[in-house]
Amino acid sequence: MSTTTNIDVTGMTCGHCVSAVTSELSALPGVSAVEIDLHPEGTTPVTIVSESPLDPAAVAAAVDEAGYELAARA
Repeated sequence: MSTTTNIDVTGMTCGHCVSAVTSELSALPGVSAVEIDLHPEGTTPVTIVSESPLDPAAVAAAVDEAGYELAARA
């Protein structure tokens, strides 16, 4: 059974940004897929599929390591 985690990321503007975030999130244990719907002018939604629930701190750290920030979800 898989778990889906949805986050919003700010500061992403191009394909390189998508690649950097995908790479960092994919390196988290248990992650099987990362889907990013790039919105260069605003907040970019990211969907992460994993084998089990992800530690929110680990997700935030991975996004930070890629050079971006999590946006607050409404």
